[in-house]
Amino acid sequence: MKTMLHDLKEMLFGVADEAALPARVKELIRRAQEESEILIGWVQLAGVVFFALVYAIAPKTFDSEVMFAPVPWALAFYFVFTVIRLYLALKRRLPNWMIALSVVIDMTVLLITIWSFHLQYDQPPGLSLKAPTLLYIFILIALRTLRFEARYVLFAGATAIVGWLLLLGYAITHSPSADVITRDYVHYITSTDILIGGEVDKILSILAVTVVLAVALARARRILVRSVAEQAAARDLSRFFAPDVVTRITASETLVRAGQGETRQAAILYLDIRGFTALARRLPADQVMALLGEYQSRMVPVIQHHGGSIDKFLGDGILATFGAAMTTESYAADAIAAAEALLDELVSWNLRRESLDAVPLRMAVGVAVGPVVFGAVGDDTRLEYTVIGDAVNLAAKLEKHCKVEAVQGLTTASAMARARDQGYAMAADHDILPARRIEGIDETLDLAVIAA
Repeated sequence: MKTMLHDLKEMLFGVADEAALPARVKELIRRAQEESEILIGWVQLAGVVFFALVYAIAPKTFDSEVMFAPVPWALAFYFVFTVIRLYLALKRRLPNWMIALSVVIDMTVLLITIWSFHLQYDQPPGLSLKAPTLLYIFILIALRTLRFEARYVLFAGATAIVGWLLLLGYAITHSPSADVITRDYVHYITSTDILIGGEVDKILSILAVTVVLAVALARARRILVRSVAEQAAARDLSRFFAPDVVTRITASETLVRAGQGETRQAAILYLDIRGFTALARRLPADQVMALLGEYQSRMVPVIQHHGGSIDKFLGDGILATFGAAMTTESYAADAIAAAEALLDELVSWNLRRESLDAVPLRMAVGVAVGPVVFGAVGDDTRLEYTVIGDAVNLAAKLEKHCKVEAVQGLTTASAMARARDQGYAMAADHDILPARRIEGIDETLDLAVIAA
């Protein structure tokens, strides 16, 4: 029996273990709830203003000499309360008891207005039960769905049912006729007498709408919680992975598994600080990390601005890809343009360092193009997207070869030609270094200088 009830609950409401969510995710949900209360407050304010205008301009069908006209008083009270409630919502200081009180006041003002109809028209209380204003009860119940908490929908529905039962009881006990209850539907429609079945239908309708909205809202909240949690996870992932990689992980229609990969034409950029190891030995650990942090905070945006994706940080080295995580037709042009921009950024950084009496830094960058395999490696407990291929190794070797050629940036002549074909506009002519031997590579390569 317990299993059946659990299965029914899961089918109707879903399962969302919010208690297990991290505090930061709960905070995001709480903020979303606060924004919902602001929206509810504006809707309520718009509603009371609208009804006040309608009441003011609509012709009155009751005697102008009637002594009791509660509608203006009810609207005035409701307006004041709504303004206070909206103010607290805007200040993010709306407590739960105030929200519950708001539900009660919403329904109470409406039901008092309905109850007053028989007084305004000098008719038996049964007249109030036939007021079409009853339909606004469903609007007030639906309004509570904006908060994405089913308990307030249920509370609104329960308040409406209790209030209508009180109206029904009042109509029966305060009717001037002892025989106020009828079973004749036609007589019910054409008189102020009460048809119990009709009132039961109204209550059942309120109950049904409340339950359906509550179930739908509970299931929607499950999706909201999951969405907020995934959104927070994606934001966290973006701190550790390139945006292109985050998109592939979060938007993938299938589970990412180790061993999945694709072959693509791409450009690989490898950037490194010259003499960093020796410099790090002379500096305290906190200064080393601060230097790395500033270096990466300056260089990473430059790479990303040119369409590059950070594959990994290797100490003071940065491995970036162009056209691997996301395919592009200008991978070579983008990579070489990024290399030039990185070296320009170094000039600006060194000017700042010199103004602070810090030692200027030297960097070297290598760019290679060619087919690479881009995919996930690791096991079920830890995965990593990476690139594999000759171009990856060549970019690192070209960066090291910069020292041999006494330049700041190198690529191959073929990569430079491909970049030009892809629209790369040279700021200046690039020297070609023919038939160069690079350590670890058997054949000679024609190289192009990105920056001397």
